[in-house]
Amino acid sequence: MKNRKFKKIVITGITGSGGSYLADHIADNRPGTAIHGISRWHSTSSARNLARSRSRVTLHECDLLDFKSVLDVLREVKPDGIFHIASHANVRASFATPLAVLNNNIMGTANLFEAVRAAGLDPVIQLCSTSEVYGQVQKKDVPITEECRFRPASPYAVSKAAQDMLGHTYFANYGMKVIRTRMFAYLNPRRADLFATSFAMQVARIEAGLQKTLLHGNLDSTRTLIDVRDAMESYWTAMSCCDFGEAYNIGGTTVIKVGEFLALLKKLARCPVPSKADKTLFRPTDVTLQIPDVGKFRRCTGWKPRYSFKESVAFLLEHCRAEVSREARK
Repeated sequence: MKNRKFKKIVITGITGSGGSYLADHIADNRPGTAIHGISRWHSTSSARNLARSRSRVTLHECDLLDFKSVLDVLREVKPDGIFHIASHANVRASFATPLAVLNNNIMGTANLFEAVRAAGLDPVIQLCSTSEVYGQVQKKDVPITEECRFRPASPYAVSKAAQDMLGHTYFANYGMKVIRTRMFAYLNPRRADLFATSFAMQVARIEAGLQKTLLHGNLDSTRTLIDVRDAMESYWTAMSCCDFGEAYNIGGTTVIKVGEFLALLKKLARCPVPSKADKTLFRPTDVTLQIPDVGKFRRCTGWKPRYSFKESVAFLLEHCRAEVSREARK
């Protein structure tokens, strides 16, 4: 098993929910690695999300849609590793603003790859793809392997499929050291648009008397769930160990329906939690069956999650209750 070392890494979208947890993981576990992060100048999430690891991070104001600013950062830092996390990632919102999502995610990725070439660098690039590229799979394709055909069901999923294919194209044609990871659903307390975080935040608000009823969308989708801390550790593992040009599914082992997860949170709540469907929270097209085959990644790396499902849910609720407590004190 490979174990590549990195002296300087760049995380695109470092102030976002996933990027900031990745920065936390590297800061806590890789003291010899310098962490550089790209964040747009108008980002509003950096102070809160990077609170734990900010002292270890060199932050660069840069928009991936501005090729020159991307090139300037890469020429200055000269990273030997790049985690490409930045993305417009709200699936439901992508139906309302498809052109913005497509432009940001596809052209931002193309600019990054072209800037790497123009700067004459040869870093390992971990490209953060998603299970959404598989779309609405047939039951015969479950569990989903990396060979499953793409059937993207949203503008966001189309943009990520394009990113994924760009990654393979730049590996095949320019010899770039691209590793594609297709992450399935995870519990991420810092990302409010995920169903699990939305539910937990609303439970905390109802407990605090700030909200009366929990609103939800489709409860019939089936997911596997993994802790965000495990997910970000797996990205480091992929960068360190995986084969260039390959794609790897990453996901949890707990299979659960969205409605079952809501029922679990209601049981853990400190008061009754009434709930009702809100039609504005339903997607025009939903992906309802997302169960991965993660054997390829585990065979390559030996990696497995550290946190149990119970620990992950407790971590999520604790975060949301703390956020609501701050809100209530204002």
